[in-house]
Amino acid sequence: MILLAGTLPQSSYGATSSVDNEKVRVGLFLDVGSTYSSTVPFVNVKSAGSLSIGQSNNGVVDSWVSIGNQASFGIDGYRVKVLETTDFATAATGIKLLQSTSDKPIVFSASKNGGTVYQLYTGMYSSKAAATTGASRTASAVRSILNGQTPAVKGGFHLSAGSYATEAQANAGLAAVGAAGLDGFVAMTKSGGALSYNVWVGEEADASSLASIKSLAATSLPDVALTTVSSTQAAMIKRTNVTSSITSPSPVDHYMVSGTDAKMMLQGNDSGTQVTERSARTYRGDFEMSNYNGQLAWINVLPMEEYLYSVVGGEVSASWPAEALKAQAVAARSYARFQEQGSKFKIADVVDTTLSQAYNGVSAEDKRIIAAVDATAGEIVTKNNKVIEAIFSANSGGASADPSEVWNSTGGDVFVSVVSKEDAASQAALKNWYHVLLDNGKSGYVREDNVKLSGKKTSAGLDYMTVTAKNTNVRPLPVVQSSVAMVGQMNPGDQATVLELLPESNSYEWIRGPFTSAQLLATLKGKTTSSLPSTITSIQVSQRGPSGRVTEIKVNGAVVKVKYPDVFRSALNSLPSTLFDVVNTANYVVIGSNNDQNEMPAAGTVLLGSSGQGTGSSSTVILNGDGVARVTEAGGFLFTGNGNGHGLGMSQWGAKGMADKGSNYKQILQHYYNNVQITKG
Repeated sequence: MILLAGTLPQSSYGATSSVDNEKVRVGLFLDVGSTYSSTVPFVNVKSAGSLSIGQSNNGVVDSWVSIGNQASFGIDGYRVKVLETTDFATAATGIKLLQSTSDKPIVFSASKNGGTVYQLYTGMYSSKAAATTGASRTASAVRSILNGQTPAVKGGFHLSAGSYATEAQANAGLAAVGAAGLDGFVAMTKSGGALSYNVWVGEEADASSLASIKSLAATSLPDVALTTVSSTQAAMIKRTNVTSSITSPSPVDHYMVSGTDAKMMLQGNDSGTQVTERSARTYRGDFEMSNYNGQLAWINVLPMEEYLYSVVGGEVSASWPAEALKAQAVAARSYARFQEQGSKFKIADVVDTTLSQAYNGVSAEDKRIIAAVDATAGEIVTKNNKVIEAIFSANSGGASADPSEVWNSTGGDVFVSVVSKEDAASQAALKNWYHVLLDNGKSGYVREDNVKLSGKKTSAGLDYMTVTAKNTNVRPLPVVQSSVAMVGQMNPGDQATVLELLPESNSYEWIRGPFTSAQLLATLKGKTTSSLPSTITSIQVSQRGPSGRVTEIKVNGAVVKVKYPDVFRSALNSLPSTLFDVVNTANYVVIGSNNDQNEMPAAGTVLLGSSGQGTGSSSTVILNGDGVARVTEAGGFLFTGNGNGHGLGMSQWGAKGMADKGSNYKQILQHYYNNVQITKG
């Protein structure tokens, strides 16, 4: 949607509504181990309005100071000081050498020894040991520009050289530290309601290193009383970041969170806050920052309803019927509310990826989405007076999943497989595609609006066609894939045999492949505890669940063991869902009168092309008793299926289809979630 006058659109439910006070914590950058890890050395922000920073304590923010409309943020953790130079070009070279490595660079400028120096760092690191290893890697990566310097581990041990009432006074004190050749910074702290500007000296990784700095400083600054800063002191260190440009210094104020368990807050405004490291997206609300597991934790804190403006817009199209948008709003709110009760992401309720729900800031908002969220403000899906984990997926493919088909568990009685025929709404506006056989023995797909049937048929009764436009692409699947090579091109007058007419591959009905044995073995590796063969000659669906989803397969006759059935989606080269069939394109099955099935190899037969002439090929056309044709060709496995996603809970396209037919949002939710109530909580 278009944002006018530099402000974000407001909701309609009113500033005094109880739902206004409900906040959600969305992790954008956070390291909680194997559950979720997305880290950056620092975050850059911009806003059309003024930003401010303060301390966060149990959800209450004590505002400290306004910082303008642009800044960067990091933590006072373990890092490596790679080198110091008076030549910015040397520092810029260091940035270029390190950008593609795991040791991410940042360059600060400072006044020292009567001039400007540029200090190249890498980090952050989870421990002193990790930083020590990083220092060794870094020394190797930038050896050509070290000029005798040795990368050193730095950290959050500091000395205080005085406290001042104003930043200007502190900067004057800092100048003396720099003139003595020492590393120093201004750090803001607050005590007894008063904000102080402190001059800190040193940035050491341990107490012994700090003692050495104290001894050196005592000689360089004999008139300054130096005291050790408490590790629990919550502070914001201010430095100057010049990392953004490698052509010339472009200084930005940089703030580092310091102090054990310190949580600081960047307070936003009505213009929103743009986060460069998240694709320059703009977000509502505030940002809590802290040192968590040795990395910068960057958490967007905002009202639940405003969070949903983006989530609903990121999950479904704003053009959908209002009742479908409302159903998505209530499901998304319920999911987030359920996550708030757990500890999956430790200090965050949810994250901004589809590991939780898609959250892309204000760019995903739309006035129709906002209206749907506001119309259902505070409403959640409950069972036995408890909010449910209202899981949803893009398209159920005609039937939602049973938990046993996804997780190998029952999941209680909230999730059961239900018919979802309205999922077909996803293909209502799509073109059909002709599956065609070319004279050279290759087969592919041509969209129906580029095709004209000739009125002639092959001896087997299959139609001939020609195309109506120059350079019409013959694609390997019935969908436009710009990154995938074409099977061929056709021009008016070129003739091909029509094998079948089918919908464009979409979230309801799709085709993937054919995949080679090598491709499938590569994606199966690491996803199964079973021994894999050197070559896959057959794949058989050996077990299905209540909705028809695949729960077991056999490769070359042996069961492939996976942690839970939904793993088959990624294990079989990223299939959209587990509601699929698989065809060995090199074979065909002959079904006898007594229902005996015999798989026959087709390679090496003679193909009759559209010209009617025999062409040497490793493919053949198989025509079944219903007149349906398919091509068999050596070396591949073709997957045809329905649905997109795990299939549990509400189907988003099914909700759209139900709304198209007149169902309201409560009916939609109660169709997909078993025996639930919609309540305002």
